[in-house]
Amino acid sequence: MGSKHDHSSASMTAPRKRLLAVLLISAAVFVIEVIGAVLSGSLALLADAGHVLTDVAGVGLALLAVTFAAKKASPERTFGYYRLEILAAVVNAVLLFGVSIFLLVEAWSRWNSPHQVDGGIVMIFAGVGVIANLVSFTILRGGAKDSLNVRGAYLEVMGDLLGSITVIVAGLIIVTTGWERADALASAAVAVMILPRTWSLLREAVDVLLEAAPKGVNIADVRARILDVDEVLDTHDLHVWTITSGQAVMSAHVVVSDETLAGGTAQVLEDLHHCLAHHFDVDHCTFQIEGTGRAEREHSTHA
Repeated sequence: MGSKHDHSSASMTAPRKRLLAVLLISAAVFVIEVIGAVLSGSLALLADAGHVLTDVAGVGLALLAVTFAAKKASPERTFGYYRLEILAAVVNAVLLFGVSIFLLVEAWSRWNSPHQVDGGIVMIFAGVGVIANLVSFTILRGGAKDSLNVRGAYLEVMGDLLGSITVIVAGLIIVTTGWERADALASAAVAVMILPRTWSLLREAVDVLLEAAPKGVNIADVRARILDVDEVLDTHDLHVWTITSGQAVMSAHVVVSDETLAGGTAQVLEDLHHCLAHHFDVDHCTFQIEGTGRAEREHSTHA
């Protein structure tokens, strides 16, 4: 017996439009900053382009989540295509780690052997990044309270805004003092900014693939809530996992007395769903109601 939230296409339209707009802006900034890095010889600007790439990845994944959440499941894929978001997250995280390592190695090389950098061009192209991030910031701000995916993209853009400002400062230092090592220092700083977000992305994706309990869900607390329901004697084979970001699923075997089982379990199921709906954000709950002694007859290795 299960209950599930309604992911209607109408409820997904506004977040999808916001995320698509920001994705296009971020992709354009990425291309512009790569061109600027080539023209100016700036590694810091290239690093900021890599930082923008984390936004493209993060917003793209959020858009995938919103889009696939609106698609119906099929008999062959009963949970739809939700896991595509997670697989994409793993691939993106690996690529972004590679980008960060490359930038750090190159920054060390340029620190020891500074390259000529046109600070003026750096400031112009990084300034474009700041303006674009402010536009994205404004687009996402209205939906950040209503959607976890939009809120995540909102935080991504805030982080990227800081990276662009760091590059502008480096360009200003080069223009005013001629100290070209500022470019290497800024590029290393931006590369370091990428790493925590990338690690968080990879860790969350791997947790989903390993079907770990979602963040904020304490299994012991879930078990206690189930045991608090009238007529429930015990519970076992309790599992809570994530299908894709923001969509948790739970299943459990619930033990009741043989008398309750014989008399009907509709009220027990209703009480279980009502109790869990008020305490945990789980999209789909499945309970197997069974009498005493059933657990001993099962050969289960689960908790």
